[in-house]
Parts: sequence; structure tokens; C-alpha cells
Amino acid sequence: MPRPLELTSPRFSDGETIPIAFTHEGEDKAPPLHWEGVPAGTRSLALVVEDPDAPDPRHPQRTWCHWVLYNIPPGTRDLPEGATPDTMPPGIRQGLNDWHRQGYGGPCPPIGRHRYFYKLYALDTVLPDLGSPTRAQLLAAMRGHILAEADLIGTYEKTHPHVQA
Repeated sequence: MPRPLELTSPRFSDGETIPIAFTHEGEDKAPPLHWEGVPAGTRSLALVVEDPDAPDPRHPQRTWCHWVLYNIPPGTRDLPEGATPDTMPPGIRQGLNDWHRQGYGGPCPPIGRHRYFYKLYALDTVLPDLGSPTRAQLLAAMRGHILAEADLIGTYEKTHPHVQA
């Protein structure tokens, strides 16, 4: 039986606190990610990082998107710490996060401890050039093409509540 798609980080385990270096209070760099179990027939991968607890985990009102990547080559198994277009494998395209910019934007919750879902999708297609899609546009383009998905969930609460995004 094939191994299920699994997403991990050497810097935090599923359900654990995301280290401050990967947040707005720290260096605001992307954590290193690793995955295994990419299913046969995968033509590309996509990654979305989102916070379903915005703005307040006691009264969530929206899902805040932190990172959008697509057309990750299927042979790729890692994204390096602090991944940027210069350090990622060729061919990867980025969409827009909810700060209306490309690239990773680290956790910066206004109140309380939020959950951050790193979602990896194995797709049966290479997506067309979507320009700089939002999370919703990417999810719509992937509809009907998802072979498998994996989540890595980290949490974060500001240590200095005065720091703004």
C-alpha cells in the first residue's frame, strides 16, 4: 500500500508552537518544509498557508492567507528555510497572500493563539499560468485535480501584543 502524503518541518511538529523566527515578531521567514508519499500520477504540487482563526480564535471571521505556491515540481521533497524564488526549485509560481503581496508572511495574530495550516496538495496536472492568484483563485483552479493532500498545523500567539502586521 502506498504511503500517504505527509508534510513535516524540522523546526516544529504538528500541533506545536511555530518558532518566533518564522513569525512577524521574528525574522518573518518561511520555515523549512519536507514531504513524503507523493502519489503516482502527481504532475505538480501546491502549498497554501492559512489561519482559519482570524482575527480572534474565539470569534473567527475569516481565513487569512499567509502563502500561496503552485506548480511545485513533483520530484521536489523540500522547501528550504527562508524560501524565496531564488532558493526554490525552478518552475514554482507564487500567488498573493492576504497582505496583497507574493511570498511568505509569518504569523502575526492580533489576539489569542491561532492555528496555522500548512496545506500541501498533490495535483494530477500542471496548472496554467494563473498570474498571481489569491488563495481562492488557486483552490478553484485545483478543483477536480487533487490526488492527495496533507496538513501540518502550527500555533502561535504574540509574545509582544503591540507588534502590528
